[in-house]
Amino acid sequence: MGLRVVFAEDNFLVREGTAALLTEATDLELVALVGDPDALLAAVDEQRPDAVLTDIRMPPTWTNEGIEAARRIRREHPEVGVVVLSQYVEDRYAAELLADGAGGIGYLLKERIADLDQLVNALTAVAAGGSVLDPKVVEAIVAQRSRTAHSPVASLSPREREVLQAMATGLSNTAIGRQLYLSERAVEKNINQIFGKFGLSQELDVNRRVRAVITYLETTQ
Repeated sequence: MGLRVVFAEDNFLVREGTAALLTEATDLELVALVGDPDALLAAVDEQRPDAVLTDIRMPPTWTNEGIEAARRIRREHPEVGVVVLSQYVEDRYAAELLADGAGGIGYLLKERIADLDQLVNALTAVAAGGSVLDPKVVEAIVAQRSRTAHSPVASLSPREREVLQAMATGLSNTAIGRQLYLSERAVEKNINQIFGKFGLSQELDVNRRVRAVITYLETTQ
């Protein structure tokens, strides 16, 4: 059986177009297609999917309904992963989304919808309890937090910031090395320095990468 997904989007054309795209994935089953937060929560209760894909802005206020729905789903159905879609980079919403923890949570820009493999990989990752953050969102968060005098990000070197941005988007050490033209040993050294500056040296390995992002989000809220 493929990955069972509920998709929430209030715009009819986007909803139907994305649904058509998702049905092309052989290892994914779209079990419900809804247009508002109430219908999303009802579909999750009824279908018990593996993952949810939802827009941030939905009725009635078109602000952060998707975020609130995502947080409620993670509280009431912790086994269900959630990927939130945003039209623009909104790092304050990323902070709100991650406030209850990063496990099983994803935040992507809508422009990623066109890349079916990336979308399916994100849904698969959150369904397994992992986390996915859009590279552009991470870049914006790092830039903003770096301007905050007392942010731990301010203590990072330029290279450590580059590694953090790549690390937080889910890249492996090998992939980070290829992207930044570094040896895997150099990548590991930079990551350990980041963990140390953020006070994450004693965290479990499975959580430290995403906690590195959450740490500087939390320090400025």
